[in-house]
Amino acid sequence: MKVRSPLSFCILFLAGLIFVVGCVNPATYIKTTTEIESNTKVTASSVRLGFSAWPGWFPWQVAQEQGIFQANKVPVDLKWFDGYLESISTLTAGQIDANSQTLGDTVSSLSGGADQVIVLVNDNSTGNDKVIVREGINSIADLKGKKVAAEEGTVDHFLLLLGLKKAGLQRQDIKFIPLETGKSAAAFVAGQVDATAVFAPFTTQALKRQGSKELFSSKDFPGAISDHLVFTRKFVQEHPDRVQALVDSWFVTLDYMKANLNKAYEIMAKRAGVPVSEYKDYADGTKIFTVEENLKAFQVGNDLGSLQFAAQEMNKFLTEVGLAKSQSDISKLFDDRFVKAYAEKIKTSSPISP
Repeated sequence: MKVRSPLSFCILFLAGLIFVVGCVNPATYIKTTTEIESNTKVTASSVRLGFSAWPGWFPWQVAQEQGIFQANKVPVDLKWFDGYLESISTLTAGQIDANSQTLGDTVSSLSGGADQVIVLVNDNSTGNDKVIVREGINSIADLKGKKVAAEEGTVDHFLLLLGLKKAGLQRQDIKFIPLETGKSAAAFVAGQVDATAVFAPFTTQALKRQGSKELFSSKDFPGAISDHLVFTRKFVQEHPDRVQALVDSWFVTLDYMKANLNKAYEIMAKRAGVPVSEYKDYADGTKIFTVEENLKAFQVGNDLGSLQFAAQEMNKFLTEVGLAKSQSDISKLFDDRFVKAYAEKIKTSSPISP
């Protein structure tokens, strides 16, 4: 199975969420933030946490540099992956304890035999994933019979199918061209296809074609592309206290960012390797989830705003496109007790109004 795109060739951070996993060997070389940029002491009790190029995950770097992990008494071995695919395979292999990754990738990992648990919603893509079309295509219905390129099995492929379904079209109604994300954007710019489904920064590349425009994006399908803190079930069972401390650290970091936004942007842009101004432009396409939004997402619902419902849709998608032989058991995938515990903690610690 493929990911959105191996980001090793493009550190332009914000790639969008990706659908993934596959038969890929675990990373053999990993740059770790602790080795390169921090004096944090890594011990046997450290949580090995992976993250990669996506704006919803850069707050982990803020937590590291501002001593928030230490303040919450959780030693963290924060590992930066140049390639998102490496982070997925490394978690699957048990070489790290937790990773920030998409819902689709996690469901896909389950189908491959992994035993993982989602404990937190980092963010949702709210526009960084787009379906871009040539001049003359003005509605989703206009895609019928047209050549549409996307990387098969990715979240952008999933987004494309959601759009078709909304317009009453079937997969067979378009001429689907499976191409790696970068090649998909290039083929569109070259006029070889009529439309493409890609994520930032390839959206910028695709829109260079004269007369091209965005037809729809992840903003039109709230919850379709969500990102999470995912642990191995073994670690959650053996060290629930450390899982709680890491979840607490995430929300404390978000509070820090609200109060120190400019400093936070500097840290995150540096990690991304781009100017602060550019980082701000891309960050608008990602919505970081609050405690309240986390609690709501974990509830059972009948739309993509519910993680349970979204996971079921991902399950269907993976089997329909042939990337999984059967649907995964998602009955134990979500564990909201840590978010609930933090919500209760801040509730009881808040001063009582007179």
